[in-house]
Amino acid sequence: MPVVRTRVGEPTNTPQRLHDCDIKSGIKSKHKNMDDQRSTSDMECTSTYLPPEEEEGNVEYKLKLLNPTACRIEHLITQMKWRLQEGQGEAIYKIGVEDNGLCSGLPDEEMEETLSTLQQMADRLGADLSVLRKREVDCPALGKRKTIAEVLVRKVLDRHQVLDLRVSVLGNADAGKSTLLGVLTQGQLDNGHGEARLNLFRHLHEIQSGRTSCISHEILGFDSRGEVVNYSESRTAEEICENASKLVTFIDLAGHHKYLRTTVFGLTSHFPDFAMLVISANRGIVGTTREHLGFALALNVPTFAVVTKSDLCPPPVADRTCKQLERLLTSPGSAKIPFRVTTIDDAITVGQMMTGEKSNVVPIFQVSSVTGQNLELLKKFLNVLPPQRNAREQAKLMVKPSEFQIDQVFAVPDVGPVVAGSLLRGTVKENEGLMIGPTTAGKFLPVNVTSIRRNRAPCRAARAGQIASLSLEGVEKDDIRKGMVLISNDVALESFAAFEATICLLYHPGKNLQKGFQTTVHVGSVCRTAIIEKIHNDEGSLSTNKQATVTFRFVTSPEYIRLGSTLLFRERATKGIGQITKLFSYNCEEPNLATSRRKVSTTNSPPASPSSIPQQPRTFPI
Repeated sequence: MPVVRTRVGEPTNTPQRLHDCDIKSGIKSKHKNMDDQRSTSDMECTSTYLPPEEEEGNVEYKLKLLNPTACRIEHLITQMKWRLQEGQGEAIYKIGVEDNGLCSGLPDEEMEETLSTLQQMADRLGADLSVLRKREVDCPALGKRKTIAEVLVRKVLDRHQVLDLRVSVLGNADAGKSTLLGVLTQGQLDNGHGEARLNLFRHLHEIQSGRTSCISHEILGFDSRGEVVNYSESRTAEEICENASKLVTFIDLAGHHKYLRTTVFGLTSHFPDFAMLVISANRGIVGTTREHLGFALALNVPTFAVVTKSDLCPPPVADRTCKQLERLLTSPGSAKIPFRVTTIDDAITVGQMMTGEKSNVVPIFQVSSVTGQNLELLKKFLNVLPPQRNAREQAKLMVKPSEFQIDQVFAVPDVGPVVAGSLLRGTVKENEGLMIGPTTAGKFLPVNVTSIRRNRAPCRAARAGQIASLSLEGVEKDDIRKGMVLISNDVALESFAAFEATICLLYHPGKNLQKGFQTTVHVGSVCRTAIIEKIHNDEGSLSTNKQATVTFRFVTSPEYIRLGSTLLFRERATKGIGQITKLFSYNCEEPNLATSRRKVSTTNSPPASPSSIPQQPRTFPI
């Protein structure tokens, strides 16, 4: 709960401005000498302000709830039910706070009675509540000790729709990403030699080298009271999903530069709610750290940083790494606000700000997977992280026709082909008929969904925004590839050979990017080679940090993409980002892919002498 203290007699600003100033002042002070500041502030009479209460959202202000009538109780229960729906099963109650944001506070007796009333309301709805924190707002020296409280109310609205947040784990190789995830999900500290990460590896060469080379998923649960649910108490993923009311799915990505394509694919295809940037305290910002951070910022993914291995270096070295990270985050290219988290109060405050326009704050945690230093702060932060979509946005997505993007394909014995990916829109149920495509010929094939699994547990349906795996009937595994979609029959089934996009060239080692440049394009789960066919400006070329409308044409096969989608393209050191503004349909009768056009041009043109061949811009093979 952001708090701003103003001495008696000093003018006060608007609540919103005070709220912003609290975060900025906290960042400047870095929360050094916190105990000294609190001991001196206890001697001052203070007033506290929060932003005014909003009609929508999952945050509710209540001054006090003392002896409410039966009619009033029913109204309050209806109000709590609305707030829970807005937060997809989570609501934050701030007790002792007026609707305009003034924190008046309550005496201890009134606070206990208000919390008791709140508990009765939660019991009627089958929800649980836990007090996140309490804080004094008045001067004890004058005998006016009053407190405000922040309460988390949590309820599983639907057992098949547990609140699930996706967190992509980024960072350089050997930063301790997999070890940190192993400690969080297994509930046991590391032995200093990477024992905690062994359960996360999927291949023998990963165990031998200690480096992640593919995308893996790990889950961490929280029950309705905010307690951690992981493999230390639950033997299987099914038990975690059954006992948890909130799940955090970590998407562990590769850190080595040779696996950069896999990392970018994981960022674009899994649509993470948050990104966790892991940095080694003893090595600092090295390798792919800057590149991974740049991709997360380019995709507008709210980011928080974790500085690991603080047990391997003295405090000045770890502090130097944090300062290096702060300089990177505050640079003109990032324009973020770093915030070092040192107390539980900090973790709760900044966790609730990780959404919407306030996501420009980047919390920084300094932890150790061996000693357990500050791991509780990180867990508290993950517990209060809000969903990125509210209930109305989620409901709108669920009523749309189904669209499931495929990013992994398996062949399971006695089951058949299995696809994994993200459901972007609509719902998918067992025994439902869908269309899969496009094939290399631009066609869509009918299939039937025989079973569904989420978080390694069977379920009857998957809903918009969820990651799931589906077993299919009516198609062979060899006919399925990454980047395909499962889509409803009642939508236009169309594939596209080319598209226009408004792009910004982030970096290009050459002088200018020109027509004919071949690059890898990432659009959701689509990861395909494309050629720049035309740059729509007077120069016909594009330099670093410049914008233009560019036409891309796929080289080998048509793809299913949508208008307005965000794209990333890269080729070695060249990187860019943009948004699709126009689509060009694939013509199966007259193939209009780049390879087809090259074949037609070669067939119809006479051989050219070496002196007559025009100079082409430099391109790089994939």
